[in-house]
Amino acid sequence: MCISDCCYWGCGLLQKDFVEEDGLTRVDGGKAIVPSVIKAVEVARELGIFVVWVVREHDPLGRDVELFRRHLYGPGKIGPISEGSVGAELVDGLVIKEGDYKLVKTRFSAFFATHLHSFLQSNGINSVVIVGVQTPNCIRQTVFDAVALDYQSVTVLVDATAAATPDIHFANIRDMKNVGVATPTLQEWCESNA
Repeated sequence: MCISDCCYWGCGLLQKDFVEEDGLTRVDGGKAIVPSVIKAVEVARELGIFVVWVVREHDPLGRDVELFRRHLYGPGKIGPISEGSVGAELVDGLVIKEGDYKLVKTRFSAFFATHLHSFLQSNGINSVVIVGVQTPNCIRQTVFDAVALDYQSVTVLVDATAAATPDIHFANIRDMKNVGVATPTLQEWCESNA
């Protein structure tokens, strides 16, 4: 992978509502990958890879959320990952630093109804490395959009991504690998960029 044209982002959702025990939309495998994501971000920064944090934040009234979740929002309710809520914060250990970029999305794919593709193109970025949760939703849809948009290299760090169960995670990883996505471990990725 060519570092100069690579983008790295935490497709995130390593927000408290997705990872913490009391998270409103907790992903069972999420907490276990936090150390790997922290390390991946550190390595990316050391290598000079542009870090884009993709996070979900919804209107507290749920006006921008998918139909199947709207019942969780409304007056007097704090729905999952509501803008400004504790649940929308990144988990401890993950920090957006100067030079990083934060992109807010409201759907599974980081490319859907966002300016991510034009932003990456205008910065000369044609390769992506993806970490975060949840593999069958945000990770998979973002990856398939990146493939459809002809990014030269799409990589998913297999041990810095997670789903509700290992079976679900690895079934989705296998599907992504079958369309040409690279699926190294964090260590393999680090070694290939040393």
